[in-house]
Amino acid sequence: MKGFLDYLPGNSVLHKMHPLIKIFVSILICAAAFTSSSYYLLLGIIIFNILMGVVGDGKEHCGLLKRTAGIVKGLFKMSIFLFILQILVIRTGTIVVPIGTSFGFTDAGIKNGLLLVLRLTAATLPLSILISVTNLNDLSNTLVKNLHLPYKYAFAFTSAIRFIPVFSSEMSGIIESQKAHGVDFDVKNPFKKIGMILPLCFPLLLSSVRKIDSTATAAELRGFYLRTARSCSKTYKIAFRDVLFTLIGLALLAGTIILNILH
Repeated sequence: MKGFLDYLPGNSVLHKMHPLIKIFVSILICAAAFTSSSYYLLLGIIIFNILMGVVGDGKEHCGLLKRTAGIVKGLFKMSIFLFILQILVIRTGTIVVPIGTSFGFTDAGIKNGLLLVLRLTAATLPLSILISVTNLNDLSNTLVKNLHLPYKYAFAFTSAIRFIPVFSSEMSGIIESQKAHGVDFDVKNPFKKIGMILPLCFPLLLSSVRKIDSTATAAELRGFYLRTARSCSKTYKIAFRDVLFTLIGLALLAGTIILNILH
């Protein structure tokens, strides 16, 4: 999942959409995922997210589909741990997989574990996919120009997103450097691996402080405190595709709420 928030340039329908619409619809899809208790509907949301990856990949194949597959793969690995944790912890319900005389996996544990896995995947995918096709400068400009958010808050929000892949790349570089010095991180024991990685957080912290300081200096030299809504000369118009995408997100959220009420 390395670099899963880096911007992927392209000319697809998702790239051309209004930045705020993409963020708004991703929030709607996340809300629908957490609202729904239907396995089939959650599976449908996941398929819809993958289709967004196909559409966003476009004819130029910007790499969004490959990134979507990588995110799904990473979430699947995480979900296995969460699923096992659920079936081990939840003891209510009827035992369907007996282990010994007094222990076993219950139907409630399996159902809750599967529901957690589907919700996690369905809620994580939309924001990751749509952020990948959103230029953070455009997002910052629309937050200031359309929502009248103070520029310093918009800058802080987009900078937090921008620094995630930077820190991930820095951490990968530190690990590769340690491997070159003979440190073996390919251990099967997860607790031992965590113990080996934790000391590397200190050099990452030092590197992060230097980057933040240099970024702050560069922002001040470019008139950070003078930026207002009038500083953005680019216009962002709502097109038919934005309205259609918003209606799909609203329909998805409304459908999950109605299904929950009926059941």
